[in-house]
Amino acid sequence: MCGIVGYIGKRDVAPLLLEGLQRLEYRGYDSAGIVITSPKASGLKMVKAKGRVRDLEARVPKRFAGTTGIAHTRWATHGAPSDENAHPHLDAEGKVAVVHNGIIDNATELRAKLVADGVEFLSETDTEVLVHLVSRSQAVTLEEKVREALRHVEGTYGVAVMHADFSDRIVVARNGSPVVLGIGEKEMFVASDIAALVSHTRQIVTLEDGEMATLKADDFRTYTTEGSRTTATPTTVEWEAESYDMGGHDTYMHKEISEQSDAVDRVLRGRIDDRFSTVHLGGLNLDAREARGIRRVKILGCGTSYHAGMIGAQLIEELARIPADAEPASEFRYRNPVVDPDTLYVAVSQSGETYDVLAAVQELKRKGARVLGVVNVVGSAIAREADGGMYVHAGPEVCVVSTKCFTNTVVAFALLALHLGRIRDLSVSDGKRLIEGLRKLPAQIAEILEGEDDIKKLAEEYAGAQSMMFIGRVRGYPVALEASLKLKEISYIHAEAYPASELKHGPLALIEPALPTVAIVPDDELLEKNRAALEEIKARSGRILAVGHREQEKADHTIVVPKNETELDPILMGIPLQLFAYHTALAMGRDIDKPRNLAKSVTVE
Repeated sequence: MCGIVGYIGKRDVAPLLLEGLQRLEYRGYDSAGIVITSPKASGLKMVKAKGRVRDLEARVPKRFAGTTGIAHTRWATHGAPSDENAHPHLDAEGKVAVVHNGIIDNATELRAKLVADGVEFLSETDTEVLVHLVSRSQAVTLEEKVREALRHVEGTYGVAVMHADFSDRIVVARNGSPVVLGIGEKEMFVASDIAALVSHTRQIVTLEDGEMATLKADDFRTYTTEGSRTTATPTTVEWEAESYDMGGHDTYMHKEISEQSDAVDRVLRGRIDDRFSTVHLGGLNLDAREARGIRRVKILGCGTSYHAGMIGAQLIEELARIPADAEPASEFRYRNPVVDPDTLYVAVSQSGETYDVLAAVQELKRKGARVLGVVNVVGSAIAREADGGMYVHAGPEVCVVSTKCFTNTVVAFALLALHLGRIRDLSVSDGKRLIEGLRKLPAQIAEILEGEDDIKKLAEEYAGAQSMMFIGRVRGYPVALEASLKLKEISYIHAEAYPASELKHGPLALIEPALPTVAIVPDDELLEKNRAALEEIKARSGRILAVGHREQEKADHTIVVPKNETELDPILMGIPLQLFAYHTALAMGRDIDKPRNLAKSVTVE
């Protein structure tokens, strides 16, 4: 993995592909490459480079003309980052070129067979296996060559294939890794993400798993890997190309943190029903009778989405009084879970393509479960697979680490919890109270963001720490988990989160002046319990940064946030800690938008 871009038409292809790769840089990568041709060319021309797209661009010769090409940004899975391991990969004759996202599970076995047949490999990647399978196929058409090669492959893939003998086409295929076609005027595009397409076309087709497509300059067709034709209906992308620009900010992360007030307003817009003190969520495809039959809610996500799901589970239990919990999707599908027909499963993913979440959804659907999707990207795989769901309307999120999408996802869960609660036993007065709280959120977020300069000073003071601890109780614990994740993702400071109640059961052994603690201390029924935890830390000479609704006497510093309804307070308490992580990383000179070793959309296991 990580990013694919392709084009066929009349325009000079290299600048288009390089621009597309730049649009996909946010996904995280370690090398990049490009291969081009044209109907009049005698073969394929390729350039690859370890490093950034700018390093690739510097290697592209001035005379590098063509009208058809594919390009890739790679995030290493098989083999270290290097020029040799960068995509595209060519066969020995230089006729076949492949770019690939995903993992070929049986690559070792296939590689051994090919080596035994005399094939010489030039890279350590699993992808090169696919190149040689296509090259050695005796099929007549490129489509058949690719189809025959894929029959041998086990695993996930989003692939684009070119062949010097078939320079009028690009063949693409999908199984578990996104492939999106862009339809232009006598030109066609392909990418792994619509971010690479929106500056050229807003008409797209998203391939399904097990589907292939042939792209020509003036035409495209889709079909299954078995060869049966499929019907592809183009949809219009809502996001504009400008949504992917920095908009005057130094980083995408800073831009996206600053957009959260407007983003939360979008997720609320048109969904509040004042008449019945509830919300409209028509996309759930779940009527009141079915909602009352739910006996449990299980939320599945990975990373930040898992943390959002933890807050969502607490909201559902508090407001709807339905037992609810969250679990990492990557663990859920491997423990042979009991799938209960009375349980509502909710799959959470910013991209809607996270492989572990998607695989869990598919397993649940196979076992007859009802699954809702909570995603940001319209038309994504999880959105299509689920029985219904909610879009969180955060807008494009370009930074590898999630900020505004996390916040909007938690707000979406608050809406779901209110909806289920009002169907069940939540009173009208509580419904009104929560709606008023939801409406306050955008202005309160803006108020928090206005205090950025003070948070920046605090971050610079704590930036020298080698490790940090984050604590919170009940509603505050998922906030602590997410805040510790943000800090470690972009600053590379080791950070751990614990329930504050667990301090005395082990973690207190770590407390010393060199280990600062960030404590989530809301004004709720556990305020005195949280203050007792601060006392324990202070008694052991620990430094404390508190986040709460008032100054905390035992803390060295306190970030004060506005008070909302108790159930909604976690939404606000995480935002200053996003800024804290950002400015800590900035003070340490980190590559904030593209932290090392990470990718935006994790479409492999």
